[in-house]
Amino acid sequence: MSNAELANALLLACQQRGIMLATAESCTGGLIIAALTDIAGSSAVVDRGFITYSNEAKMEMLGVSAATLDAHGAVSRETVLEMASGALAHSRASLSLAVTGIAGPSGGSADKPVGLIWFGLALAGQPVVAERQLFGHKGREFIRHETVRHALQLGLRALG
Repeated sequence: MSNAELANALLLACQQRGIMLATAESCTGGLIIAALTDIAGSSAVVDRGFITYSNEAKMEMLGVSAATLDAHGAVSRETVLEMASGALAHSRASLSLAVTGIAGPSGGSADKPVGLIWFGLALAGQPVVAERQLFGHKGREFIRHETVRHALQLGLRALG
């Protein structure tokens, strides 16, 4: 399935459940919300997208704690969980998708290599979940495209 088909399927799943969706994006810079809003009629279920590239934006817009960022960094399980929770808390959505990672080509380290992406998903009334993916050092465009794809798939799986 293409990203456009995945986005359409996720919008339909949200519509069938009567829920709104929000995103909290760092490394994708809005590509997930763009994939969703590229589809006519998406306004029926898309509430908003938070583009939180900087740590300050994560704190100000989503309520990610400075202590979390200091202790674990922006690219971490702890941060993405707070991003996903914050997107729900600061929107009318019942489902949020959050991503943070290292798209490269620079910025990686031994512990956090280029291609490392953390995904967060919050669904109202359920525990927030996080998932780690390593897409490898295959280029910024590839990593960001696969991040969008995986986030949309994660949302679809959650709505089952």
